[in-house]
Formats: sequence, structure tokens, C-alpha cells
Amino acid sequence: MRTREQIDAIIDGLERAYPMAACTLDYNEAWQLLVSVRLAAQCTDERVNMVVPALFERYPNAEAMALAAPEDVEPYIRSCGFYHGKARDIVGAARLLVTEYGGVVPDTMEALLKLPGVGRKSANLILGDVYRIPGCVVVDTHCIRLSNRMGLVDDLKDPPKIETALRAILPPEKSNDFCHRLVLHGRAVCTARAPQCGVCPIAGVCLHYESAGRQS
Repeated sequence: MRTREQIDAIIDGLERAYPMAACTLDYNEAWQLLVSVRLAAQCTDERVNMVVPALFERYPNAEAMALAAPEDVEPYIRSCGFYHGKARDIVGAARLLVTEYGGVVPDTMEALLKLPGVGRKSANLILGDVYRIPGCVVVDTHCIRLSNRMGLVDDLKDPPKIETALRAILPPEKSNDFCHRLVLHGRAVCTARAPQCGVCPIAGVCLHYESAGRQS
């Protein structure tokens, strides 16, 4: 694990390197983010952003989507992969939103987790990005990889355990943006196959660099 000083240096270093931390999924409202994050499972954000304009033109809100059948939605999202399950979840979520929440995406973890296709990662993203609730930690593949490499968590692979560990050390008001910065850093520098420690802005406080990064 890193010391408090090292953790703060990692947070500050990523803030300087990626000042414009933001979700890379395009959306204008909570409903659109809810749909897009489901489509993004095992699919790139870039592909999702290409697909959703036509989807949202046809189904602009939960009420419209709730009237659809999953097979009606499938042609719009086919290129995102796993489109049968994704269409089923999106329509199911829309119907529950209409019947239980007046068509509005809820702002609590408990309510979000009741929606088909929504897990803690998606719920934290919505709570942090849309509702700006402090303390949200989005544990995706980049977060799992980088938090372990940096030494922010102690060899953890289970997302709920990583979420709990990061909540304990990240300032609540910075946690959501920090997770976005991990995504940006994981794509640009700390990649899965070959971390580029030589150009990493936080190498000096990174556990991986201390133990093996100097050979990269």
C-alpha cells in the first residue's frame, strides 16, 4: 500500500496530466447514460457513441423505450455485441423506470441496482456523473489494473473489495473524477500489455515502477 503522501501525489499527478476528467460516453441526460453504459459492456465507448444517436432518435426517453419489444431495439445496437441480452435489459429497465420511478432514473444505489443490467459499476457512474454524489468509485478494468499496479490496493481483483478500499483512501469529492482519470491513463500510458513507465507522470510514486517499471 502507498502512504498518504504517495496517494495524494498520485491523485495530484493524474489531475495535472488529465485536467479534463470526464466520462467518454456521450450523453445529455441520465437516461442516455443508463443505456450507453449497458451497451458499453464488452464494447468500446467509441462504438457506443456511434450507435446511440439513431437509437435515441427512435427512443428518446424511458417511456418510448418501455413500449418497444427487445427485438425492435436489437437492430440499432447489433454492432455493440451481445445485443440480445443488452436489448432485453434496456427495455426491461425502461419499463421498470416507468412503472416504479415515473420514467426518471433514480439517484440511489439501492434503486439503481433493481434495474435490469445495472451493477455497482454502472450505478456508481450514474450517481457520480449525473447526480454528482461524492464518494462514487467506478471499478472497471482500468481501475482494477491501475489501482493494483500503483499500490492503491493490496493485490485485489474483486470489484466490490476494490471499491471499498478506494473509498477509504480517496477524497469523496475527487473519487469520481479520479476513476475517469484512471481510464484515460490506462488507455494512454498504463496499458494492459505494456505500461509506458518512462513517460508516466506518477512513476515516482507507483509501486509497479518501484518493483519492475525501471526495466520497461
